[in-house]
Amino acid sequence: MSLPRLSGILLHPTSLPGSYGIGTLGKSAFAFVDFLERARVRLWQVLPLGPTGYGDSPYQSFSTFALNPLLIDCDLLSERGWARPTDIVPPSFIKAKGDVDFGAVVWWKMPVLRTCAEYFLDHANDADKADYAAFCKKNRYWLDDYAAFMSIKTHHDLQAAAESEKKGASVPGTWNVYWKKDLAGHDKSAIAAWDKAHREEIEHYKVIQFFAAAQWQTLKAYANGKDIAIVGDIPIFVASDSADVWANQPLFQLNKRGVPRCVAGVPPDYFSATGQLWGNPLYDWAAMKADGYQWWIARIKRQLELTDYVRIDHFRGFESYWAVPYGNPTAEQGIWKKGPGRALFAAIRKALGDLPLIAEDLGVITDAVRDLRDGLGLPGMKILQFAFDENECRAGNLVNAFLPHAYDKPCVVYTGTHDNDTTQGYLESIGDDKLALIASYVRGESVDAERAKKLRKNGALLRGLIALAFSSTAQFAIIPLQDVYRLGTKARMNMPSTSGKNWSWRMTDAMLAGEKADVAAAWLAELAVLYGRNGAER
Repeated sequence: MSLPRLSGILLHPTSLPGSYGIGTLGKSAFAFVDFLERARVRLWQVLPLGPTGYGDSPYQSFSTFALNPLLIDCDLLSERGWARPTDIVPPSFIKAKGDVDFGAVVWWKMPVLRTCAEYFLDHANDADKADYAAFCKKNRYWLDDYAAFMSIKTHHDLQAAAESEKKGASVPGTWNVYWKKDLAGHDKSAIAAWDKAHREEIEHYKVIQFFAAAQWQTLKAYANGKDIAIVGDIPIFVASDSADVWANQPLFQLNKRGVPRCVAGVPPDYFSATGQLWGNPLYDWAAMKADGYQWWIARIKRQLELTDYVRIDHFRGFESYWAVPYGNPTAEQGIWKKGPGRALFAAIRKALGDLPLIAEDLGVITDAVRDLRDGLGLPGMKILQFAFDENECRAGNLVNAFLPHAYDKPCVVYTGTHDNDTTQGYLESIGDDKLALIASYVRGESVDAERAKKLRKNGALLRGLIALAFSSTAQFAIIPLQDVYRLGTKARMNMPSTSGKNWSWRMTDAMLAGEKADVAAAWLAELAVLYGRNGAER
């Protein structure tokens, strides 16, 4: 796949300002597209867009096909006549500014959206109802199971909460532990009976997905109309507590009770002595191959309806994946098992044509993984924060593969990602020797530690790293918005393997419009023109 030479900004919609409690697909999203246009930035990269589950992580979603209801903008629903203005007024504890408080937002917004869905069904005009019917028909392959899953889950979660309160201890509410056997086993007759008994509630879940899809497609069309493409993101694995696993159990490595036999993770390395235990159920690749990888084809097709490019997280798992026996407290006892390799991508390409995919190829990558990536013609990823780490040098080669002068394959360069500290935070955390080395590389001359500290303090060092990404041979240069505004560690999006305040950062109104935003946009536009990333040749 040949990529144009472009620049981009990484910002998840939940981080947008202006709306109550959480960023949405409302007016601020369109204003952000206008900011990108002024900055001559042609790419907007987002995180996974699915409904978030445990820990509010977009990488642990209740569905890989659905959209996150929390992204729906209630004001736009009202303006379109799909909601009463009086039904969407937020309570006083939901603030327009500040970081996302997911618990409060979910508590307030989900009932509001159900009320809006009921109003839509009763008051929508014929054209809107026809659009809704068409949406349901087109997306039936995932929407029916998703709506049923969420309905059943809501009821069983309430039961689990009551049981937990009674016992004084947490009772799991996941489908494979707490649901009745026939529903947990995705028995068609049991699901049909549930659907009949909860028809109105299930219809509301479908309407809410229609709301989200309508708003997202309007926003995407607006961006595309300004020659701005959306870069999406999907995890290789899906959450155990999801409609995806529940509705497709034969395609996963599960026992008869729906409990994983092995779960996903990565082995111990220099980042973690015990590895990373993600806990996602693993695919039964033989079963997927037997039906022509239809689930994966549907997944990629859906993502390419929502976005223009797709970054696939943990690409190395397609070559070999780390399987940890279920119940192990760490990832240390896993083994490597072969993935589907090129056969999967051959099936997807046969069904969908050329694939605008980006391979997240970070971590310990073998020659076999590199051969798979290069054989498929997929660009990998380069992270400038890794470029000065001696651990990232390949064996027998003193050149760190993340340094821009070492790029010898198609790639996408980032200063950092959602899992890294902000680059300013990173620069403030490293020792004097490394700081001086980075400053010397950026400036093209010998820089001592004292001068490097001054360059860090006045922002010249971070600006130099961003310029370095723009000037590199990478096809895409993508910068987290926090780095554009030189924000410190408090603006970090995620700290892997922790819970609490992750995913909650939001930008301010001043970063979107006004003098501060104008200065940032002008600088990014200057870099885009200077280094040929403004899309002039597209």
